[in-house]
Amino acid sequence: MDAGTSLGCASSSPNPFWRYLTAHDLKHEGKKKLKISGRELVSVPKQVSGLDKLQVLEMSPGHESCLRHQMDLLPHDISHLQHLTCLYMDSNNLKTIPAETGPLSHLQRLTLSNNSLNSLSPEMGPLQRLCSFHLPNNSLTKLPASLSQLRSLILLDVSDNRIGTIPFSIQHLENLESLLLLFNSLESLPKDICLLRNLCTLWLGNNHACSPSASFGELMNLHWGCHCYSCNFEGSPLECHLPEVCSRGSEKIRGYFLSFCTIC
Repeated sequence: MDAGTSLGCASSSPNPFWRYLTAHDLKHEGKKKLKISGRELVSVPKQVSGLDKLQVLEMSPGHESCLRHQMDLLPHDISHLQHLTCLYMDSNNLKTIPAETGPLSHLQRLTLSNNSLNSLSPEMGPLQRLCSFHLPNNSLTKLPASLSQLRSLILLDVSDNRIGTIPFSIQHLENLESLLLLFNSLESLPKDICLLRNLCTLWLGNNHACSPSASFGELMNLHWGCHCYSCNFEGSPLECHLPEVCSRGSEKIRGYFLSFCTIC
């Protein structure tokens, strides 16, 4: 796909700072990808909705220093991109997840970090193929029960928000492997998290004295204390004792959580 042909040359754009690029990279090899960038990007060019074969759309500044887009909404026409599998909208000014993402039933990866999101859509059912959902550094205070509709979800990152509770319905995310909850306002966790038998990465550090249930010892896919990226309890009462306990094996881990919760 040729960016110049599809969108018009950058020089003919009403905003000379916009750059329209198509690219093939290792991450999305063979897919039709469009990256839109520019210091004054405040909206999606109307021509984009006509690229009905587009599979990857990136509207994030990426690694450009001190650059933040000012987009606060998506146009309704983006719902026409029915073949879209990846949508990157990090470092914008979105306050809600656009309803226009609902019809994007082929979407597999959605990244919305560094925005101003304060809520998630109550209707996520159509996103049945979504497996990677990135929401760190927003203003979320809770996760809706509707999140459990995302049955294909493998990774959920809601670090660095203001989340105080986790819905019990999270147990329905049976394919979830990574749950990142660092830097939130959690004081407790529902024991239903322990039903996520495929969970192998759990980050709970830097919350409000987040206390686990006795069932946490059943999360045996976590590499307790053996892999620094698998579990993080920094700043919690568990931090001091877990490394020593974990070195003794699974039975000791189960026993520790039982005794810890009895003491608490």
